[in-house]
Amino acid sequence: QVQLVESGGGLVQPGGSLRLSCAASGFTFSSARMSWYRQAPGKERELVADISRIGDITNYADSVKGRFIISRDNAKNTVYLQMNSLKPEDTAVYYCKAVFLSGLRSWGQGTQVTVSS
Repeated sequence: QVQLVESGGGLVQPGGSLRLSCAASGFTFSSARMSWYRQAPGKERELVADISRIGDITNYADSVKGRFIISRDNAKNTVYLQMNSLKPEDTAVYYCKAVFLSGLRSWGQGTQVTVSS
């Protein structure tokens, strides 16, 4: 069955960095467009970044442009989110999402990122 497992979250000080990983299994990873979303308390889930199936096209929310980098390794069935210059407003649960050729989608369980001094 399809599984997406996020890891790498934690507590970091403002200005710090974290690297999130999302390990995929149960499907052909290279056939899925992958995305990172986040949801802060009391707010709607929002798109952070997404990446094409072969990794040649990326898109970012304006709030993270220049600070976050999405990448993928199709040989390792993993998508990453490198987060630099973190701000308190980046605090949220971060989720990865897969969108398949059929249009169906699957979500991971999320990983908490807290930016605080």
